[in-house]
Amino acid sequence: MTTSSHTTFQTADGVTLAYDVQGRGTPLLCLAGLTRNMDDFDPVVTHFSDRAMVIRLDSRGRGASDFTDPATYTIAQESADALALLDHLNIDRAAILGTSRGGLIAMVLAATAKSRLSGVLLNDIGPELDPAGLAHIMDYLGRPCAYRSYADAAEKLPVALGAQFPNVTREAWLTYARRLWTEGPTRLALRYDPRLRDAVESAGATGETPDLWPLFDALDGLPLALLRGENSNLLTRACAAHMQRHRPDMIFAEVKDRGHVPFLDESESRDVIERFLAQVAVRVTQ
Repeated sequence: MTTSSHTTFQTADGVTLAYDVQGRGTPLLCLAGLTRNMDDFDPVVTHFSDRAMVIRLDSRGRGASDFTDPATYTIAQESADALALLDHLNIDRAAILGTSRGGLIAMVLAATAKSRLSGVLLNDIGPELDPAGLAHIMDYLGRPCAYRSYADAAEKLPVALGAQFPNVTREAWLTYARRLWTEGPTRLALRYDPRLRDAVESAGATGETPDLWPLFDALDGLPLALLRGENSNLLTRACAAHMQRHRPDMIFAEVKDRGHVPFLDESESRDVIERFLAQVAVRVTQ
């Protein structure tokens, strides 16, 4: 269950999804990473709800949303769910801040429902996925958490993730742990359906990596921004540079001391979000 307050709506296939709306202004739909939830966007609410309507969604099988048939844990279905939420809220167009898988959903929507988008900010994701990062994800996806408590996690996470995330405070690691796990009787518990692993394995059954560049190209004409963690193992520096060459107008920053993914509270992240929202606001008024 998420620590955020939330409300719910029901999709066409009867799945109850949790979401939260705070602030006024440009609608900004925040879509989390593969195993993550709306709490990752707490910094966006804190710093930007004075100028944006920050909409956060727990995708099916994550956070406070229903755990359902893992066959529906697909980017195509999650894209449809995002549109269903906009319809539920009577919002014609929204900008999307997509972290990792959320960014893939944003690119799919640009290709399939572009008229619903007013801009896209990609958080450490692009049209090429580094195999090293994918392998790391599969190492932990759907596996029981190894940590006994939040304090135990805060002590050990710097060892497990310190190469990607140096200079992270103990308090920040505690916040990270609370967003990712809940406390159980003997250890921390996942805040997502472990059967998500089955869905990911099924999607990759052919062993072929699809060409995602056409999805990136579908963002043409939309305000676009990109955050890359300096130490990311999923979005390479070469891919980010290639994206910049494709879209020289793209707002971009590399976030120091962060891997996959930036926490969105960093000065670099806040600057990019601010510039992105300003660009989207200009487009909306045109």
